Amino acid sequence: MVLIQGESAMAWYDEAVFYHIYPLGLVGAPKNNDFNREEIVHRLRDIYPWIGHIKKIGCNAIYIGPLFESEGHGYETRDYKRLDARLGDNEDLREFVEKCHEENIRVIFDGVFNHTGRSFFAFQDIKKNRENSQYKDWYCNVNFYGNNEYDDGFSYDNWGGYNLLAKLNQRNPAVKEYIADVIRFWVREFDIDGIRLDAADVLDFEFMHMLRAVANEVKADFYLMGEVIHGEYNRWVNEGTLHAVTNYHLHKALYSGMNDHNFFEIAHTVKRLYGMGGNTTDGIRLYNFVDNHDVERIYTKLNNKAHFVPVHIMLYTLPGVPSIYYGSEFAIEGRKERNSDDSLRPAIRLEDYKSAYTDKPCTRLIASLGDIRKNYKALSYGDYREVILTNRQYVYSRNLENEHIYIVLNNDDNACELSIPVEGDGEFTGVLTGKVYKACEGRINVNVPASLGDIIVIKEGNGRENKTAVAAPIEAAIQNGGCDTKTAAAAPIEAAIQNDGCDTKTADDISEQSTQNEVYRVINKPYEDMTIEELQEAILEKMSKNGPITQDMLRSVRENVYPDSLLNWVRSFR
Repeated sequence: MVLIQGESAMAWYDEAVFYHIYPLGLVGAPKNNDFNREEIVHRLRDIYPWIGHIKKIGCNAIYIGPLFESEGHGYETRDYKRLDARLGDNEDLREFVEKCHEENIRVIFDGVFNHTGRSFFAFQDIKKNRENSQYKDWYCNVNFYGNNEYDDGFSYDNWGGYNLLAKLNQRNPAVKEYIADVIRFWVREFDIDGIRLDAADVLDFEFMHMLRAVANEVKADFYLMGEVIHGEYNRWVNEGTLHAVTNYHLHKALYSGMNDHNFFEIAHTVKRLYGMGGNTTDGIRLYNFVDNHDVERIYTKLNNKAHFVPVHIMLYTLPGVPSIYYGSEFAIEGRKERNSDDSLRPAIRLEDYKSAYTDKPCTRLIASLGDIRKNYKALSYGDYREVILTNRQYVYSRNLENEHIYIVLNNDDNACELSIPVEGDGEFTGVLTGKVYKACEGRINVNVPASLGDIIVIKEGNGRENKTAVAAPIEAAIQNGGCDTKTAAAAPIEAAIQNDGCDTKTADDISEQSTQNEVYRVINKPYEDMTIEELQEAILEKMSKNGPITQDMLRSVRENVYPDSLLNWVRSFR
């Protein structure tokens, strides 16, 4: 994190793996609240058993909300200090947070401070007393000469064109103090660890400065994360405002890049975020996700369901803080239908997925990634370096002091072989696949099955600690519905390269037409002055020195027509 006045270099949220819960949906609460306090149903208690599950899959933080009394979906707040009656009472919420803390899981609430519902006390007072209301300046542009579809006899600013969501005047000192008091109340009564700010991209910046001041006051390392869709994220993330924002840029790149077999889109997005200060060891750490309560499920969005694997490897290993939306670890579907988000926020019974840890490769993958994230600090604090980039193959490293981690990805429908430059010699372990790679002259040869990837670290006995057990090998592909269809496990990838040589022939070398006898010309000019074709030739010439070039390798080079990527690629050779 950026060093902030009075803050330590490392905070809990820098190493967080979030689990995102939309509680009204998860527990199957009624869509509308009748505000009958005599009919409180303690549905929040149904979430208590999920705490153990959340910990089991490697998450150490929960973002939950909206929680407080509202009219319908939860974002039209009626009372900021009372748990929605459809979920239970304040004691239920207090107990939920306590149970999370007992398992060393942090909790952040959804803070809906941009707007209120129409049943909020200040809005109701305006309806009753009009120009004489002491709260008439609590909302933006209240006009008593206007009207709306509710026939209020006045108009006002709203969020998103919905008069159901009346926009608060965040520059009003009384509003500021009221919201500050709400935050202090949440910390005092529920002991929360942070807040996700709804609609942060339309919050007043002066208001956010106030929120940050309150955050610094109420609790050490109190986390402020904001919902921001587009823009330069460092406008919101800095020492005076928020610690992080939702990384919609990466969210879009991840699924569209996979669907288009275009790792360039993903890598370009990472570079752009780097330019915002997001991918350096002391830069901002954005809140990364592949789905949430507002967008379709990742398993629905992926054209090739097998890409669930590389997408989540990237989610957990690219710079930023990863988040899993409830149920997506089971690879459930969710699509927007008839302008409704209901299918994105389903009721789920944990009991229905009690065997997921053994039966569902997607769930096992998420649990393995959570364990790996916990054990390798470079994934939280290390810098990012692009190592190899083609349309269908992507290798990058995360580096922190002596910890070098190589993430190897393949979105092709066929296996590929890559020669990867690494720090040091000896043996490296793929902690997802169980494969062992022997380094030779600073390189390892990696065969990556179709639509898969691996996370490669220095093996125990090479001067560094192997801090996590190798995960059970993940399936080579997820076929026809993937995690919901039981398939025979793929044969484990070989545990080691049998021969000492780095250029041991593989099945690809035998079955495919090899190009090993082709001689690639040496071009004597600076790389910066080379054409695309010359850069391709230079890469192939370098590759040919490390062993035979397969058709897959040749195609990867020829398909890459991006000068920056080719330059980085050719410079990666030693």
